[in-house]
Amino acid sequence: MKSPSSTCIRCFFLLLVLLALDSCRLFRRRESSVYDTPRNNTNSSHRYTYRTINQIIQEARSYTGVPYRSGGNDYSGVDCSGLLCTVYKSQGFSLPRISYQQAEVGVEVDARAIRPGDLLFFVTGTNGVGRINHAGLVTEVKNDTELYFIHASSSKGVREDNLWSRYWKACFVKAIRPF
Repeated sequence: MKSPSSTCIRCFFLLLVLLALDSCRLFRRRESSVYDTPRNNTNSSHRYTYRTINQIIQEARSYTGVPYRSGGNDYSGVDCSGLLCTVYKSQGFSLPRISYQQAEVGVEVDARAIRPGDLLFFVTGTNGVGRINHAGLVTEVKNDTELYFIHASSSKGVREDNLWSRYWKACFVKAIRPF
């Protein structure tokens, strides 16, 4: 028969082991972001959540109708990568300034898994051959044939279009889930 003191010692030892494991980072429950993807953002005080995604989309939509201007990034004129860079910056996130560089920030997602807040990348005007030269932000996914993104069109300014339209579907290269 075990003595009461040996049982207490074993319980105490077990408690110490549990406390040690609890304090170990490997055993802590991880606080996940909305998309649970790697973060490339250098400012760790900002989280990529549904709330920030909605704020980014709202900020992007405030540019609707702004004319296209190559190299622009404000309400007087904006290009596609400048729009993304500016609206993400408004929420404390940093994106590269050039669309083909933005296409490398985050995790590539399958077209069937695209969600609001994801970035879309295209090769336009070259029959799909060449380097990524256009980008947009997914604003709304209605169904399998209606997926809307906002971008700065060189001919029509900032607007929302359907990814699955004939033109955009043919130019589409990939989708990225940033941060």
